[in-house]
Amino acid sequence: MTCEEARERLLDAQRDRLAPATRAALAAHLQTCAACAHEEAAEALLSEALESRLPQRGAPVALKRRLAAEWPAAPAATSGPWRRWGRYLVPAAAVAAVLVIGLPLVYQRATERAATRMVAEAVNDHLRILTSQHPLDIENSGIHQVKPWFEGRLDFAPVVRFDGDQDFPLRGGAVGYYLDRKAAVFLFNRRLHTISLFVFRADGLPWPTRGLERVGGAQAHVTTSRGFNSVLWRDGELGYALVSDVDPADLALLAERLAPKS
Repeated sequence: MTCEEARERLLDAQRDRLAPATRAALAAHLQTCAACAHEEAAEALLSEALESRLPQRGAPVALKRRLAAEWPAAPAATSGPWRRWGRYLVPAAAVAAVLVIGLPLVYQRATERAATRMVAEAVNDHLRILTSQHPLDIENSGIHQVKPWFEGRLDFAPVVRFDGDQDFPLRGGAVGYYLDRKAAVFLFNRRLHTISLFVFRADGLPWPTRGLERVGGAQAHVTTSRGFNSVLWRDGELGYALVSDVDPADLALLAERLAPKS
């Protein structure tokens, strides 16, 4: 079983939807492939977060008091169908008001968790490169030699707008994975620091929408995790993750050169 086949079956394995033979083949693959085992653990954590750990938010006390103060006083006892229906409509309206307040908070927390996962994945992939004895599949300082090498190895064409220069020389490229999909990996240097650029399909990923910073013509998620600085942005159908322990100002300078122009 290949890595791509294994990753396509992780969710079905968690849902116990695999045939015994396929499950056995997947288990054997996970025992020998650290990258896919990492993906299995990440998929399990995300499923747990989405299914059982989403925060349950009650309505704020101030909202409850305001609703109680503004709600019309109960009319004098009357007869007819409205009196009977009122016993159900008033609680339903209160529940709707709570949902209007609570659901955005739940969605926001879920989005924040997903964005954290995207950053964590970028850092983990960068660490794998740093610890690999052979991080590059093609060693070349020319972007016009590196980019064509990916033809036939990915289901998309990576777009990289910066060729590398004396400040950020290009070292080469490799095929990697980002979350559940293949990625084109480009390595740059800044003095003695290694900078990883991951380019991947952007569809279906939970891109952060809050606290973004403008980088060139893109809105980017800029953060620090475990001592590594990262810049994530989307440009059309492609996503980009730039990671390194280099100074944040240097990483921002490279991001400006890689991002689309304003």
